[in-house]
Amino acid sequence: MVKKRKKNKFKDKKKQKKSKKISQSKIIKSKSESLTKKQSNLNQEEKPEIKKIKKQPTEKKEYNIKDFVVYPKHGVGKIVSIEKQNIGQIEIQFYKIFIEKEKLTLAVPINQQSNLRPISSINQINKCVAILKTKPKIKRTMWSRRAQEYDQKINSGKIYDLAEVVKDLNKNTDIIADQSYSERQLFEKAYERLKSEFEAVLKTTPEEVQKKMDKALGRNKNLLEG
Repeated sequence: MVKKRKKNKFKDKKKQKKSKKISQSKIIKSKSESLTKKQSNLNQEEKPEIKKIKKQPTEKKEYNIKDFVVYPKHGVGKIVSIEKQNIGQIEIQFYKIFIEKEKLTLAVPINQQSNLRPISSINQINKCVAILKTKPKIKRTMWSRRAQEYDQKINSGKIYDLAEVVKDLNKNTDIIADQSYSERQLFEKAYERLKSEFEAVLKTTPEEVQKKMDKALGRNKNLLEG
């Protein structure tokens, strides 16, 4: 009887060991399965689906050929064509704009047309004339700081800012020495930008526009020529 009990005990221990091994292997399997699931989920999150773009993000054309537009850093230009071009695998549609004053042609993608603005209305031109008639603001800050502010206003593309610069830098005397070289350069840049927009809106000659602007500024004709 004692022998049988010993045998049974031995068998029981073997069974316990086997059951432990089976349970441990099951735990390991379940852990490895959960890890692989987590990894696959992470991979899916890290690697979004890549879609091939064949065309640039489309926007409705706001401008047409022969329209005048303003590109802030260069001034008034005329749209000479609307073209398409393939760059890599992307088809890009763009405006070709000719800047007469700088003899420059720009290519502006249609999906970046927010960088352009239409030319001003006659009411806006009249308001600019009213600005030119007002007294210039005399600032006591250093010229380098003022020059930077004026340059930013010129390149902002905002017509009222442009008129402000022309008005503030205007010297309605015959003495060119009253104006430094850098002041004169900024004045002429702003004056020509404003003049070109006046020409496009009023559809008149450069001479007539100059007369209109100089009259508003109380400016002598021979000052620009001097």
